Amino acid sequence: MLLATLAALLPATVAAQVRMPDHERAQLAPRERLLINDGWRFTSGDPADAGERLAYDLRPVVKYSEDGKAADAEPVAPERLAAAGHSVLKPWILPTGNAFIADPSKRHVRPAGHPGSDVSYVQPAFDDRAWRQVDLPHDWAIEGPFLPEGPYGGMGRLKSWGPVWYRKALAIPAADKGKSLFLDVDGAMSYATVWLNGKLVGGWPYGYTSWRVDLTPYANPGGRNQLVIRLDNPGESARWYPGSGIYRNVWLTKTQPVHVGQWGTVITTPQVSKAAAQVRLAVTVDNAGSDAAAVDVGTDIYALDDAGARTGGIVARTARARLAVPAGGSSVTQAAVTIDKPRLWGPPPTQQPHRYLAVTTVYRDGRAVDRYETRFGVRSLRLDANEGLSVNGERLPIRGINAHQDLGALGTAWNYRAAERQLEILAGMGVNALRMSHYPHAPELMELADRMGFLVFDEVFDAWERRKTPLDFSLVFPDWHEQDLRSLIRRDRNHPSVMAWSVGNEVGEQYTGKDGAAIGAKLVAIAHAEDPTRLASSGMNFAKPEMALPATLDFISLNYQGEGIRQDPEFEGTDRIRTPPQFPRFHDRFPDKPVLSSESASAFSSRGVYLFPVTRANSSITRDGRGGDSVNHQVSAYELYAVDFGSSADKVFGSLDQHPFVAGEFVWTGFDYLGEPTPYYTSRSAYTGIVDLAGFPKDRYYLYQSRWRAGLPMAHILPHWTWPERQGEVTPVHVFTSADEGELFVNGQSQGRRKKGPSEYRLRWDDVVYAPGEVSVVTYRDGKEWARDRVVTAGAAARLDLSADRTAIRNDGSDLSFVTVRVVDDQGNLAPRANQRVRFEVTGPGEIVATDNGDPTDLEAFKAPERRAFNGLALAIVRFKPGQAGTVTVRASADGLKSGTATLQAAPVRK
Repeated sequence: MLLATLAALLPATVAAQVRMPDHERAQLAPRERLLINDGWRFTSGDPADAGERLAYDLRPVVKYSEDGKAADAEPVAPERLAAAGHSVLKPWILPTGNAFIADPSKRHVRPAGHPGSDVSYVQPAFDDRAWRQVDLPHDWAIEGPFLPEGPYGGMGRLKSWGPVWYRKALAIPAADKGKSLFLDVDGAMSYATVWLNGKLVGGWPYGYTSWRVDLTPYANPGGRNQLVIRLDNPGESARWYPGSGIYRNVWLTKTQPVHVGQWGTVITTPQVSKAAAQVRLAVTVDNAGSDAAAVDVGTDIYALDDAGARTGGIVARTARARLAVPAGGSSVTQAAVTIDKPRLWGPPPTQQPHRYLAVTTVYRDGRAVDRYETRFGVRSLRLDANEGLSVNGERLPIRGINAHQDLGALGTAWNYRAAERQLEILAGMGVNALRMSHYPHAPELMELADRMGFLVFDEVFDAWERRKTPLDFSLVFPDWHEQDLRSLIRRDRNHPSVMAWSVGNEVGEQYTGKDGAAIGAKLVAIAHAEDPTRLASSGMNFAKPEMALPATLDFISLNYQGEGIRQDPEFEGTDRIRTPPQFPRFHDRFPDKPVLSSESASAFSSRGVYLFPVTRANSSITRDGRGGDSVNHQVSAYELYAVDFGSSADKVFGSLDQHPFVAGEFVWTGFDYLGEPTPYYTSRSAYTGIVDLAGFPKDRYYLYQSRWRAGLPMAHILPHWTWPERQGEVTPVHVFTSADEGELFVNGQSQGRRKKGPSEYRLRWDDVVYAPGEVSVVTYRDGKEWARDRVVTAGAAARLDLSADRTAIRNDGSDLSFVTVRVVDDQGNLAPRANQRVRFEVTGPGEIVATDNGDPTDLEAFKAPERRAFNGLALAIVRFKPGQAGTVTVRASADGLKSGTATLQAAPVRK
């Protein structure tokens, strides 16, 4: 009776669903997107019965390692092998990308059969209980151990190659019969192959792409469903640590046969003002059914608050559009609406990153059969040849950094809080833009960039047809470049943070004239076809204005060429790239094309390491006696030393100031990253970061902050002032400050007043004689006191001070607290040369995930519960055990020092 009464009060379509049995109602529900990260089984190595049948394709045999070769060495043609007569999976994998191949005649036809179905690990009945149980995202190689001998410094001294397997029992209820079922993988490293219930579903070679396979034909709703994924990442496949495993999120998406396609909405804002904004929407609807469908499509738009939740009611609504969708095909509908007084998206601090949510509903026979949500922002963006970048009419210099995807001691396994922390640190320096070097990054990082207001230069490839390492992406580029590029743009084009596309980085095709330019033109054309609203380019470290490639690009994206490459006299006559400053030449040759520096600086330093003598120049290459130490494998933190083809920050600043038409820079790099440890390939991580691998700022952080946050009163003295062995010796003192002049004091005695001259970005007192005590500076701006700083000679290390970046974290097993340990004297001053071994313990319902210290030479496994301090600092990364509440206490101890503690509380889990 109650059910009948309720049905009478509801609209006819809803009432019909109320009267339906549960299984029928479930069949009509709009889409579900289920995170399936928990409860996987993992093992490494192939079973004996696999033989050699599971290779994606034949790979060249690597006869010798190229680890440690010059980062700007000329790429060469790869060795390509014909697979004729060999059993490979490539013909079965290629069709997975068909949706991203524009020309139907070039799409791939899947052969009959299911290779690998007889391999033991693939079979549904295989007993995997002896395998390790893991949750995703999972980077198995980050656990170590490091490889102290031999090659692979370029890949982080971590063994990330070889076949591995993941298995998971999927829950697919009987109510899902008749639905379309998709496995969405945000990233897996690499050459993925997927089987369901013993049947080969598909896969994807490129380890950085987000991809989908259709499980529908192989699923068994209501019965057992066994999912199996094999990865086979090659060695010698990257110039950095690529990570390993299924290292991003994995989803099970369920829809009705008629549904919005994968990344099937396109939202643009062609007309934007403070009074109104026009929003255009295109929606692609797929029909996996056997009958043509007539549907109606409508979209409601809501405002989002700063946390990304809906706030208020509908701010705009499109009229429902009737759409005919053929069986097994797709159709597109277009709509446009106006948002009055829009809340614009733009980078802080002068703008705010406001966002909107478009909720698209597909109706069939008056019933909602799909509901698809798209977050977007309302903003105008323009790259101009003379004015640089403008967002919402405001000119904004690009103050950007390059970012690899690893999260330091956590490896590449995606973690929202770890990435958020990195962006918070960068924002404090004044960063407003990120270059996703040199591949697609996690989709959640794009969401963070939207939420926090970072611009994104979104990049897809590090190599085209010519290789940089023997087994890199060049092996599959001919078959997969279109699919990978289109998939990246479709995934990311609705993000307001994306300012431009990069289709390549320092590719070998810079050297091949018209042939290389033809590839560049093809990739740019694909980018335009997928997104006509943004410009596309490729990072060039060799191509000159008169060469063929730059003419094919929408704007000029230069790596190091703006400042000049290897202009020191000692490089004359060498075969390395030597280039005088190129900003003016490119601007003259292409007066209508914007110019930016996609990689600048590539400066070296080790946090807290200061080597003498100190160069009097504003930039120097790194050698022993010139900022380098080839015995201890460290580089001086006076922040004046760089890779041979790079420059100091000071030199880059001067070049940018001399060429105001340049839109700005992306510094190489924001953080140190695993792998590519130039100039010392026995190390684990790079030296180029403005922030070290543990997240501790280097001195260079404050140099950039002094320029990029010019309104912030700040001053920063370097080096530290604990040098007992330097009594009476010249020990230069430099000050990074947003002021224009300053006066330095040593133990109260003035060392003189200095003022920044033209193209000077630091204050230097290069003839200071060391005496223990205190160094202080008073800085002035426009003649008025601006900011002060002081450093003192530290006493003997006495205790450990602990501080957590957040003391309340969610107990979901994913949220993290980063606990910093400072080794201090009895007055609380950092002991800047302390290297005591620190032991970590946790009491309560928590655990240590990893430890670090920022030292690029430290080869102790990240999971170790103890870690040597590096120049007075160490780090522990801590989480709560899932679902457990209470208090977690982190304790750090070291021989001869007083222990320290930090206390964490469990915060409610966000819904």
